[in-house]
Amino acid sequence: MTLEVIILAAGKGTRMRSALPKVLHDLAGRPLIQHVLDTARELSPDRIHVVHGHGAELVREHLADAEDINWVEQAEQLGTGHAVSQALPDVNPDARVLVLYGDVPLIRAKTLRAMLDQSDDSHPALLTAELNNPSGYGRILRDGKGAVTAIVEEAEASQAERQIAEINTGFMACPAGRLQSWLEEIDNSNRQGEFYLTDVVGRAAQAGATVSAVGCQDSNEITGVNSQAELAQVERCFQARQAEALMEAGLGLRDPARFDLRGSLRFGEDCVFDINVVVSGEVRLGKGVSVGPNCQIIDSEIGDGVEIRANSVVEGVKIADQCAIGPFARLRPGTILESGARVGNFVETKNTTLGEDSKANHLAYVGDATVGQRVNIGAGVITCNYDGANKHPTVIEDDAFVGSNSALVAPVTVGKGATVGAGSAVSRDVPPGQLALTRAEQQVRSGWQRPKKEKKN
Repeated sequence: MTLEVIILAAGKGTRMRSALPKVLHDLAGRPLIQHVLDTARELSPDRIHVVHGHGAELVREHLADAEDINWVEQAEQLGTGHAVSQALPDVNPDARVLVLYGDVPLIRAKTLRAMLDQSDDSHPALLTAELNNPSGYGRILRDGKGAVTAIVEEAEASQAERQIAEINTGFMACPAGRLQSWLEEIDNSNRQGEFYLTDVVGRAAQAGATVSAVGCQDSNEITGVNSQAELAQVERCFQARQAEALMEAGLGLRDPARFDLRGSLRFGEDCVFDINVVVSGEVRLGKGVSVGPNCQIIDSEIGDGVEIRANSVVEGVKIADQCAIGPFARLRPGTILESGARVGNFVETKNTTLGEDSKANHLAYVGDATVGQRVNIGAGVITCNYDGANKHPTVIEDDAFVGSNSALVAPVTVGKGATVGAGSAVSRDVPPGQLALTRAEQQVRSGWQRPKKEKKN
């Protein structure tokens, strides 16, 4: 049988207390629904249908690049059964349907495969779980032989039924044609006045279909997000999963509970992260990279033997082998560090290439600059690259020395082997091998007295 996936994503998420549709809230750098879509794609379905409602335009805008989605509008939120019925006209009646949820992002593909293996062209399968506290979930009802006969929602359950520990997770696999006929038989005569997808199970059992129940061993997989607190809970669970997988692959994490990956990370041997490191976007590390505490790395490529010291931010950069960054450094997009370069504490770079073995060790801003090899940039040096309307380049050639507290007013070139004396404001090119000084000559006035405050009586 072919497989088609229906993802229910029409809920408003009132408890989130946010203008953003619930399924677009961020989990590890991606919307909740993106995680569900990625899991669905692991199953290689023939089609994916997303039932949307509240904030439909925003949801579709965020997923505009997803060409494999068939969008289905649920104009009125009349329950899960109603939501699924909106998508079924677009589903091949000979297919098998898998129902997923846009706000339940931790479900694993292997768990869904286990459930799919128990369904066929005549019989549905459910994913169930046994919880110590089943409050809020529908309960699985079985007959004396253990066969599933129905699901009762908690609001409709008797006191005895509420004591049942086996719950419905909401995930279901069912032949599309039979699902359509069973949905046509259910009604909304319940306390919520909704059409429950769970009522299909009772109809299936009454029709003589065997309803298979597959147990979910990890209750985290079925955790839905309905509030900011639940979102935070799911985030920590997802991050723990990622940290475990990364350590299994060889990454050293000083404390896996204090590490966040909000994108993808590739790394070589012997890389070690200290606490509170956040990796976002696409990041690639070479071998032997060391990252200190409280660092953020975003969309960057980092070579072998690089040390990123505490409290540094690295974004959109390329760092060659054996470089050192930080502590308290900020490397902004467009920065390229060549082999052996060093960027120290309270140094900021942007759209800058720092050549081999060059260094800006402290308290400098280097922007829109091309810096050659073995250049020393002293403390307090600024490349004045912006005139209020346009950015201008600074070129510092090999073996130049820029003294502390100097301003290089772009466009300007400091020639090979040239020296800029400390405290200079350089607005014209400095020839190779020459010394540029612009500070006023020091004067000493003998006999001068510092003013003193008069004592009050």
